[in-house]
Parts: sequence; C-alpha cells; structure tokens
Amino acid sequence: MSSLSFSSLLTSWDQQQGAYIAEREARFNAQLDVLELSVGQDFQVLDLACGPGSLSLRILQRFPQARVTAVDLDPLLLAIARGALAQYDDRIRIIQADLADPACLSSLDDPAPQAVVSSTALHWLMPEHLGVLYRNIAELLPDGGIFLNADHQRYDHRHLRSKALAERHDEQTQQRAWQNGVEDWDRWFAKVQQLPELAQYRQARENLFAGRPIPPATALDFQVASLMQAGFTEAGPVWQLLDDYVIAGWK
Repeated sequence: MSSLSFSSLLTSWDQQQGAYIAEREARFNAQLDVLELSVGQDFQVLDLACGPGSLSLRILQRFPQARVTAVDLDPLLLAIARGALAQYDDRIRIIQADLADPACLSSLDDPAPQAVVSSTALHWLMPEHLGVLYRNIAELLPDGGIFLNADHQRYDHRHLRSKALAERHDEQTQQRAWQNGVEDWDRWFAKVQQLPELAQYRQARENLFAGRPIPPATALDFQVASLMQAGFTEAGPVWQLLDDYVIAGWK
C-alpha cells in the first residue's frame, strides 16, 4: 500500500471520527494553540493513544521544528500511522505500548518531552489506570511542561439538563454525518480490516483487546482532581463544547 493510500485511510478515519465529535477541528486547534503558547514551536511532544496519527499529523504540519513520539496499543492503527506519517522521517517516532500498564512510559528513550497530548482516547482506560498514568506523566514532564487531553467528560446526575442537551447534540451530529454518507465506526473498521496490507493485524488486535473492561464515564471534576493528585500544579479546561473538553494540566 502506498503512502498516499495510508493518507487516504487517515482522512477517512478523520471523517468518521468527526461524526462523533462536533467541532473536532476546533478542538484540535485549541490544543495546538495552547501547546504553542505553553512551549513555543520547537519542542518534543508525546502523543498518547495516537491511533492512526490524527493529532500527531496536525502537530507536525503546524510546527516544522517539533518532534513527536506517538504511542498506541492497536497494531492496525499504528500501521496506518506509520504509513501516513512516513514522510516526516526522524521527526516522528511510533511506539507500541499499553497505557494501562503502569510501566508503559518507563521504556521511552530521551529526549524527555516538554508536552504530552492525547485526543479522544483516554476514556478507554479504567479510572484507576488513569490515575497511575497521570502520575507517570507528571513525573515525565519538566517544570512548566503541559499535558493536554481532548475528550468527552460526561455530565452525570448532578447536571441532568446539561446531560440531556449533550446527548441530543451528539445524536444530531451523528445523524447529519450519516445523511452525508460518512461511515460509522463499525463500517470503517470492518472495511479496513479486510485490506490485504492490514489483515495481518486483525488477530493480534483481537487478542490485545479481548476481555478488557468497559470503563465508566468520568466527569470534568474527576479529571481535574486526578491531575492535581498526580502532581500537577494547576489543571482545568481550556476549551469546551457542552461535555467535550480540552483539559490542561501544568507541571
């Protein structure tokens, strides 16, 4: 498969993800703006649960001096990332690791990052694993370093009206996408797994994710409290659309 085809797969991934995340590009841009304001344009950044490379690509495009280490467990998505980001040569390093493993960051080589980012991924970790990961991130970052996590943080029983609005908004966003011919997650993944160049990763992927528990939804205050307990000196949202946030933690 050519690098152009891998790029097309990443583009189609972005399209189907946009069906679930309203204003996804605005959320990315908020992350990049805060990243630049915090660490400038020449930096090392760690992209956690990078998937096929959506956020890594946007960082590499916007910051020509930036170097990215991208980490994920999924071998199929990592194969797409390697193909789609191959043109960036030594500015991108792609590593397979399980973020639920307390030692997942211990194998990273120097240089240490000035920033850590993630997008639409950490909700797949159990809360107890998140706490450990946040402590590891805080230990990894230098003073003044920043962690930026873009994800839904669901409203709970304390915010029933807001919860209902967010659910209706999600439904409307998805319906508009389906009406415009965007593939949903299941159709996209079923198609990609059948591609000859990627079919080899199907069994390994199934083995890695078999039996994993489905985490409970978390709210904004849980995330902020977890970051503060992990050793960040300040934490809070820097962008919001209903229950979708970019949350920053400063070392």
